[in-house]
Amino acid sequence: MSREGCHLCDVAEADVARICGELGVPWETADVDSDPEWRAEYGDQVPVILIDGVEHGYWRVEEERLRAALR
Repeated sequence: MSREGCHLCDVAEADVARICGELGVPWETADVDSDPEWRAEYGDQVPVILIDGVEHGYWRVEEERLRAALR
């Protein structure tokens, strides 16, 4: 989950893109502000990483933890 104009989101997206690219895992980003339910649930925590719809982490990418979860 990301937000327009969010510097931490930009950093997290770059990290996720690199890690997923190295592992061959598809990924996508969604604008937290595009849905009122997402905004209510995740709006104060962006960027938020979800894996298969389950919250994995927020604010910063923990690279080793993300890699382990994607393997």
